[in-house]
Formats: sequence, C-alpha cells, structure tokens
Amino acid sequence: MRIQPRQQLLDAWRATARLSYSDGRWHPGGREGSNSISDAEQLLCLMAPATEVPFLRLDQPDAAANDVIDALSELGDHVQIPQRLVGILTDYLVRYTAPDGTPVFSGDSYFRPGSEGEELDAHQRGLDVVDSYSVSVTLMLAVIGFTKVFRTVVARPALVAQVDLLEAMAKTRLTAAMVGLLRSFAVNVFSADDELGRELIRTVNQERRPTRQVVEDLREALREINARLRDDVTIGSGAAEGSELDNPNRLFECGWSWGLVTAAPAIETTAEIGRQRDGVAENAPYLYFTTVALDAIQALFSERTRLLGLLDEAQSKLAQALQLRWELTRSYWTTVATFGPGRWPLEDLPWRTTDGIEFDYYTLMVSGMVLQHMVSVRASNTDLTRVAAVLEEIANRSRITRRSSDREAALTAHHPGLRFPLVGSEDAGGHQLCWTVADISPLLLKRTLDLAGLLSEGSSRSRLLDLSDQLWDHLTKRIIRQGPARGLWDQPAGAFPQLDVDCTEVSWYYTKRVVDCLVTAARIVDAPPLRSGLLAQIAAELLHEADHLYDRELLRGSTNSGAQLRLELDRLGVELRRARAVRGERPGVALAVTEEVLRRLDRLSAARRADGGGF
Repeated sequence: MRIQPRQQLLDAWRATARLSYSDGRWHPGGREGSNSISDAEQLLCLMAPATEVPFLRLDQPDAAANDVIDALSELGDHVQIPQRLVGILTDYLVRYTAPDGTPVFSGDSYFRPGSEGEELDAHQRGLDVVDSYSVSVTLMLAVIGFTKVFRTVVARPALVAQVDLLEAMAKTRLTAAMVGLLRSFAVNVFSADDELGRELIRTVNQERRPTRQVVEDLREALREINARLRDDVTIGSGAAEGSELDNPNRLFECGWSWGLVTAAPAIETTAEIGRQRDGVAENAPYLYFTTVALDAIQALFSERTRLLGLLDEAQSKLAQALQLRWELTRSYWTTVATFGPGRWPLEDLPWRTTDGIEFDYYTLMVSGMVLQHMVSVRASNTDLTRVAAVLEEIANRSRITRRSSDREAALTAHHPGLRFPLVGSEDAGGHQLCWTVADISPLLLKRTLDLAGLLSEGSSRSRLLDLSDQLWDHLTKRIIRQGPARGLWDQPAGAFPQLDVDCTEVSWYYTKRVVDCLVTAARIVDAPPLRSGLLAQIAAELLHEADHLYDRELLRGSTNSGAQLRLELDRLGVELRRARAVRGERPGVALAVTEEVLRRLDRLSAARRADGGGF
C-alpha cells in the first residue's frame, strides 16, 4: 500500500493539535460549528489512534515514542500530554451534560432545514440523534480505556481524583448513549401488497419470478430473524411490533431510526443517567443511522473492551440487548442483499430503499453490513470477491477512480452531500429537519481495507489494495493546503476542480472518518502477512532437501575439515531451524532462507569434491 499509516496519523495529530490547542485551551468547533457530535469527532481524531493503534498509545507516558510526542508537542511534553487530555475530555463531558445531570446528545448545528431560508427551532436543534449516541459510545470506550491504564502510572492524589472524575462521567455518558440506542431501534412492519412491500420485492426479485413465490421465499429466509424479533426483543423500541410479525402476509425491515422512536418506552437501569426524553422519530430504519449504530455497537463487545473490562454490570446487560439487535440487523440486511440463487440484489446498483430512494451511497451502506455478517460466518473468498466487485463499481460510479465531467450528478455525493428528511422532527415544532452525508470517499476506503483484511486469496487482495491506493490518492487531493486547518480535511475542489467551492475550515466530520481509515490501514499492516499455501508447499519441499544435504555433510565428516567449516555448518543449522520455525506463518521467508542454505551447502559440497580431485 502507498498508505503509510504511522506517518500520516502523526501528520493528522500534528495538524489537529496545532489547530485545536492554543493559549492553554482546547478550541472545539469547525466548519459545521460546535455540537455534541462534531466535538466528539474532533477528540476522536486524537483518541481513536491513541487507543486502537499500539505504537501510538498515550496512556503510558514513559513508553511513548519520540515522534509521537513531537507530533503533539502543542499539548506539552510526554508527561503533560496525557494530563491535558484528561482536562480536555472532562471539559467535553461537562459541556454536554444538562444542569440536571442528563447527558446531551443533540444534533444542533448538524441539523439542516428542509428548505433554504427556513429557521431551525431551538427545541428542534436540541433533539437527540443516533449519530451522537454512536460517536459517544466510541469516544467513551476510548476514554475509559485510557483512564484505566493511565491511572496505574499516576501518583499525585489531585491528578488521581481528576482521572476518577473523568472515568465516572464517561461511564454515565456511555450508559446513557446505550440506552438511547436501545430506544432508537426500529422495526417497520408492512404488507407485501402496499408500496413499501412492492419496493422490497422489486429489490430482491432479481430473477423476475412471480411475486407470491418471492414473498414466500423471502419470509422463509427471514423466518429465524422474525422469530427472534418477536420473542427476544423485549426492552426498548421495536418490542411492540412483535405481534404484527405473526401475520403471514407481513414483511418487515429493522435497524435504527434517526433518533428516539415515537412512544419508545423508558429503559430500566440502575445507573443514574438523568431524564429519558420522549421520542419523535418515525418507527422506520435509516440506512445511514443503522450503519453508524452497528459500527459503534460492535466496539462494545470487541476484544479490547473485554480484556480491559471497560463495561460495568449494568452496561454489560445493555450491551447484550444491543448485541442482539446488532446480530438481527446485520443478518436481516445480509439476507435481503444476497437473496436469491443468481445475481445478488446488492449487485444491482444503486440500492433502492423501501421508500423508493436510490443512491450508490446506500449500496455502500448495505455492503458494510454484509461484510460484518461475512466476518462472523467466515464467508468464502468467492462471496467476498463479489462484494469487492461491488466496491470497485461504486468507486467508478462515484467518479473517484473514473474521470468526471463538469456537470455530473455523482458529484453531489461528494459536495454538498446527500440530504434526506428526518421524518417526525416536525412534531417537535417548526419545519421538518434534514440530515446531510458526504463521506462516501472515506467510507469506501474503510470498507475496501476491511475487505482486503478478510481475503485470503492473494490476487483479489492485491486488487483491493490497489483500489485502496487510488482512494487514498483521491483523499490526499482533498486535504486543505492553506490556512490554520492545513493538513486536515475537507477541500472537495482539490479532487473535483469543477466544484465551485473553497473550503478553508476543517470538517471534523470528514477528518475523523479519514483517521478511521488510517487506523484500519495500521491494523492491516500490523497483521501477519497473507499465508500462501503454494509457497508453504514449496518451502516444505526445499526444507526437506536442505535437511537431507545438511545431514549428509555432517555424515561425511565435514566437521573434521577445520574450524572454519565447522563454524559454517553450525550457522547453516541455525538457519535451517529458523526456516522451519517461520514456515507456518511466513512461508516466503522460509523459502528465501532455505534457498540461501542450499546455495551454501552446494558450495561446501563443491569444495569437498575439489579437494578430493573430483569435478
């Protein structure tokens, strides 16, 4: 890969620290203003690499590398950096906690009016949104993991008290975010004969079979998911729809709405999380919010979360309920996306939702859920390669890897982004709100890297890594080159000069997603290399021959021919043992070492024949 995650993450850290910290204070806010989501994304540009990439950790000051400390020198030295992070993170939690102690998850300046010129009502700006719940889960897990390790090296009582306060506030916000996600889960049940049902059948019926047969086959494919939604989803939103799922003529879809669902029941928990607000969001899943929720929930039962014990007892119970919804949701969308014996609905670009809206961006959303499911079921390279072809096609259609014309609808996905209404927001007073998404490029890169990490077939993996290089080249063109935000994102005109836009302020929304890509790239680079079965077989055959020749040299008395030859044979024995040790994980290295041993054995044999008068 041309991506160099360590250096590029450090460059992003350096630019973030330079822009965000001055005069002894952290300055939140960017192009979209300051809100609970943007400010968390700004912090995650530092905290995500620091907690997910081992060589960038900041929770053990004495172990931090010099280049890491240099990148964050605006915050101080290796001792001051983690201490100041404690204060910065505490300020965020105080800023987004209401006077009564209730954590605030409002969309605020990320909300957009439905029409130009409309003013947003203050109450509407304060509506909770799933994006805030999700980013809070990610950030709070990072914070709690940071405090647990940092506390072990802290000696001053005053600093210990600050760390304890930060962890307590982070746990409260994490619990509240988990409760919010449970109350935003949506199960939309509808008849196979109404408009929603017809759109779903049109999407899955790639062979153009009779509608009745498709409905029966789809219900059978979803039978287990249907049963678990009826029987196992007992708390939070989505539980009340269980009785409707019994109807044999009903279809459904599940996922996360944009906010708290209308009439969502309160969640009983022993944690003090303040008031649980009433919901106004429609009881229907949105692909964007479903995707961000799934990514956040996955972190709740990750290996790092388990090993560090980041969840308390109450949070573990909530995590189990969320994990159930996570499994059912990704299974549902995978079943729909790969339905039928022929071409998958996922391969019929662009993806069309049940409300009749179609975008390539939606195809990318569904592809991510399919990938999550394939990880759990250990999908074959054949299925993974089919998803890879979809990602390549999205890159072409979105004009990332293909030349774009001056006036092209595909450019809208990059700037100003895709806008969709938040149904139900008008019930809070004022006009209906909208949400805008413009992260197709970094999201496509992240999914490409995720998929490359799953493939065990060399040529397909190489093709995806080549695609990731093209996507990264696209993103580097979008770096802001001048002004205080230089080195960060996003300047879309850098990749698309025909866009008449000059963005000089940082978008933490976009920058955080690019940082996520670099973290994923670091994980792939740090993983063991792909094991080739062919190389392993060749290495085994070469080792067999090398062992035999080495034993023959020992048998014929080469060790009695002088100290230099004995030393050489000892070295060859060490090299052979090393080749045998690495053959399982790194067959290419074993092959190279064994070939060198064979050459040196052949020279010994030739020298012995020459001494004996042979040819």
